[in-house]
Amino acid sequence: MSNNTQPQGIALSLPQARRSLQARVSWGDHVVTVGGDAPVRVQSMTNTDTVDAIGTAIQIKELALAGSELVRITVNTPEAAAAVPYVREQLDKMGINVPLIGDFHYNGHRLLTEFPDCAQALSKYRINPGNVGKGDKHDKQFGQMIEAAMRYNKAVRIGVNWGSLDQELLAKLMDENALRANPFDAKQVMYEALITSAIDSAKLAQSMGMPPEQILLSCKVSGVQDLIAVYRELAQRCNYPLHLGLTEAGMGTKGTVASATALSILLQEGIGDTIRVSLTPQPGEARTQEVVIASEILQALGLRTFVPSVTACPGCGRTTSTTFQEMAKSIDDFLRAQMPVWRSQYPGVENLKVAVMGCIVNGPGESKHADIGISLPGNGEAPAAPVFIDGEKAMTLRGDNIAQEFHQIVENYIEKRFG
Repeated sequence: MSNNTQPQGIALSLPQARRSLQARVSWGDHVVTVGGDAPVRVQSMTNTDTVDAIGTAIQIKELALAGSELVRITVNTPEAAAAVPYVREQLDKMGINVPLIGDFHYNGHRLLTEFPDCAQALSKYRINPGNVGKGDKHDKQFGQMIEAAMRYNKAVRIGVNWGSLDQELLAKLMDENALRANPFDAKQVMYEALITSAIDSAKLAQSMGMPPEQILLSCKVSGVQDLIAVYRELAQRCNYPLHLGLTEAGMGTKGTVASATALSILLQEGIGDTIRVSLTPQPGEARTQEVVIASEILQALGLRTFVPSVTACPGCGRTTSTTFQEMAKSIDDFLRAQMPVWRSQYPGVENLKVAVMGCIVNGPGESKHADIGISLPGNGEAPAAPVFIDGEKAMTLRGDNIAQEFHQIVENYIEKRFG
């Protein structure tokens, strides 16, 4: 091997955007573009009874302020359909213009026909082709929902789910597979059924006059490897915007890790235009946690920036207290809480990088890499905490009020730089 070989440099591997159509989901003058060159959007769903218009509107507001750009609500009964316009009215009064998606199963064709105010108040309809009717009723009832979408100029997401897959289509594909010289295994046939159901439904909608730019697709499953396999194939076969989500992901660490793993792999390959983390809330946990995780996935991949990032060390035998942990949490909580106001007051503040470190090993270095950072003293170190601003040591804090003082320094920095 030659010793004269020159290093070529290491290329940063960024996701390559998949070429897709661009859909528009809007309410009033507020338009959320999905697909094309638009950023990957964060979506969430309420778990309130939609009949409770006030409670539903409050939760939607919380989700929107947490960063959800689209919010889906259940529309399952005549009472729920009748409540939708009042939900929208409450949101408008609160100045929350987030578009609402109606989640329909089994009776969506009737609800959209019998409650035109509901059809108008929603910005997008989610249609599950496995739950729109059997046999001869399928295409007719599906068509009624598409007609409503066209009448009110609404986007639709044709959302297939393997828990409610069209059994007639699955049986047909199973029969065809049995006649093959080398049959696929049952899981491969199910993958094919999911993809075929979504794409054929989209083609049917287009044949009825639905513009392709108003159609989004999803094929949700609950297994990580299953989701990756299905979406890789779906992305190759169509150019509709795709909604990603690991359905029934679970709660806590399991749901978070599974969703982050599946979505990150696909997003890194340029697949996905909207995402939702279908997290089961733990007792007492806010519904907004699913929005936080979805936002963090996109921010970790470098696809979006939602809130300032706080770098903090995990702690080790060198760290003598939990002060740096408490300070990191305090700063992170504060920055997140202020973002609904700061997005307009301090443009660009979401790109801020803060470091809160616990000892001298990596503390000063990480603090210099951040916009503003502090290195707290570790075991056996001098009781002093140097603060670095824009890569330079600016001051040293001492005493019992280091956390409060650093908190104020961060606030002053934000006001000076972004105000």
